Amino acid sequence: MDGLNRNSYGAGSWILENLVTIIFVAFTLFGFMVSSGVSVGYFFSELSSRVFRNSFLVLSLIIPVLAGLGLNFGIVIGAMSGQVAIAIARYFEMGGISGLLFCFAVAMAAAALCGYFTGRLYNKTRGQEMIASLIVGFFANGIYQFLFLFVVGVVIAVPATHPMIKPDGVGIRMTVDLVPVKQGGLKYALDNIYQVPFVHALLAVALGLLLLLAVRYWLNIRKGRSYLNSRSSLIVNGGLCLALAGAAIHAMMTKSELMMVRKVPVVTGLLIIGLCVFTVLIMKTKLGQDFRSVGQSQHTAEVSGINVDRTRIIATMISTVLASWGQIIYLQNMGTLNTYNAHTQIGMFSVAALLVGGASTSKASITHAIFGTILFNAMFIMSPEIGQSLFGQAILGEYFRTFMVYGVIGVALGIHVWKANKKSRIMVE
Repeated sequence: MDGLNRNSYGAGSWILENLVTIIFVAFTLFGFMVSSGVSVGYFFSELSSRVFRNSFLVLSLIIPVLAGLGLNFGIVIGAMSGQVAIAIARYFEMGGISGLLFCFAVAMAAAALCGYFTGRLYNKTRGQEMIASLIVGFFANGIYQFLFLFVVGVVIAVPATHPMIKPDGVGIRMTVDLVPVKQGGLKYALDNIYQVPFVHALLAVALGLLLLLAVRYWLNIRKGRSYLNSRSSLIVNGGLCLALAGAAIHAMMTKSELMMVRKVPVVTGLLIIGLCVFTVLIMKTKLGQDFRSVGQSQHTAEVSGINVDRTRIIATMISTVLASWGQIIYLQNMGTLNTYNAHTQIGMFSVAALLVGGASTSKASITHAIFGTILFNAMFIMSPEIGQSLFGQAILGEYFRTFMVYGVIGVALGIHVWKANKKSRIMVE
């Protein structure tokens, strides 16, 4: 009976910890059941496009979580740094690969500086970093608006004839066209370098992950580590990879609807993979171990000789720089810069996507980020279709997905508080 109780408690605890993920999976499946207007080709076309342009931003949140800073809503500052870089590039009519590299360099410098001061603020507000990140995001947005609405044109003289500038010569227009690369712009500057069919990319990813799993399993055995869990995970994950590979091969042989899915940008995908590799490798370095130590216990880390304040600042700077690059990747895919609104929901949406994947305020991984990005964007695709199918109004789906963003964050924070209180009661007892 005790064993049964323990098993039921374990199952209940697992469901509670993964409640958000379960809800989103169920929502996506429900969408396919009730929405007649969503074909497989349309769904995967939209999903692949969204995942490629959003993944980098979500992945930028991992390091701050591991360093004990919680969910970094302050990545909006990085997004604004990326937009400033894009605005400068477009003002001087810099485009193509050279213009894109210029944007990355300028964004890195601006984001690193902003990240440094943000990190210092977090050190002054220990224990309240998430609230501080929200406040600093609003404050930075005010400076950003002042810069683009007033400084450009009044303090910094610009010709009113420039297509980016408002007709009266003061401020930047609400929407800036990034212009296709062939016309000297930044639109699809990264995505159009090289593209492959969706099913080919799916097959390559599945086989690559399968090879990675096999290598990791072999290394575990060679190093004499306990590999029971590794073997079980290898079977499950390997099965999923084989299923994906089989689906891709079947689609190519039968010329199924998956063959009609739009092509995927290879270079963008390689940058996302590169960030994943960077995250894994940096956590194996001395700095990465410091991140984990500080995240687990700041007091213990300080006693061990780790400069806690410096480590937290570095984590914030890395996250902010990565977010600035992620915003550049996002905007070149969109093709337009919504000058005053493009960054406003970046923090909320990225945090929500990470939480949907199963992360928490103290735990985050690459799997959480990628899986969460897929599920979160699947919800964005399905919401209008469900609203249209059930109520005859797609706009209801739009309202629903906004509710889901804040609901996800609220549920995740509620579970975090519940677990913290539970842990404290156990320690007292």
